[in-house]
Amino acid sequence: MNVDKFYEELDSYFARQEIDKVDPFLTASLARAKEKKDYGAYICICNEMIGFYRSISAFEKAYVVSEDVLLLMEELQLENTEHFATTLLNAATAYRAAGDYATALRYYKQAQQIYERILQPGDYRFAGLYNNMSILLEKLNENEEAILHSKKALAVIEKLEGGEMETATTLTNMALIYLKTDQEQKARELLERALALFGQKEDIADAHYSGALAGVGEVCYRIQEYDKALAYYKKAMEEVKKHFGENMSYAILCENCAAVCEKTGDKDKQVFYLNKAKEVKDGIKR
Repeated sequence: MNVDKFYEELDSYFARQEIDKVDPFLTASLARAKEKKDYGAYICICNEMIGFYRSISAFEKAYVVSEDVLLLMEELQLENTEHFATTLLNAATAYRAAGDYATALRYYKQAQQIYERILQPGDYRFAGLYNNMSILLEKLNENEEAILHSKKALAVIEKLEGGEMETATTLTNMALIYLKTDQEQKARELLERALALFGQKEDIADAHYSGALAGVGEVCYRIQEYDKALAYYKKAMEEVKKHFGENMSYAILCENCAAVCEKTGDKDKQVFYLNKAKEVKDGIKR
């Protein structure tokens, strides 16, 4: 199976924003790889499926694929390889997005142990691991540890050439933790730096860009700049919908918009956004 051709076709669906075609394409490609017993292609496709299902909040599908491919890799005796660690990272991030923090933490720690055995200190892959662990630690309210892991990720990324998007992502993660701990000024400074870096790229198919926009919206909301807050939340919604469809992040942003409208006294728009959030969440449950 030609893996390069697979990625080329997959990327074309995202480029044309044909999200509805991605799942059938991934499923058919996986079936072909399984039929041909092309395990390398099978593992690559599974990793793409985990990430895609996470992005559209199809968490049960992500779980099934994660457990299937991890079991296969163990049977192939790949459990001490970089590829296994990468798959663990993808699976952990799916579990984290779904709220299963215990499983996510276990997988992240397992991936970290593999990386520490096989990679050189400062390898760029540690940055992704630290960033993801930081997000999880924040969810667990271990905020100081979360900031520490973001700083560790930034220390790796800043040494890499062409790491602007990764730097922007890390700044976004760190800013959101500062925001949670009521350090709005630090958060705003980091988010503004992140948005400036994201702005260097014309088309950003990156969930972290919408996260940065939403973060600035949250800062504006807290300092009662409600018009700006609504504008940033709506821009974040557009980015999420354009690249990932109406997923759980989209629903949460709808609720954020409703909160702004409540503050401004716009009851009609408040009800509209709340109804939209409910519609999206109900659709995900089905």
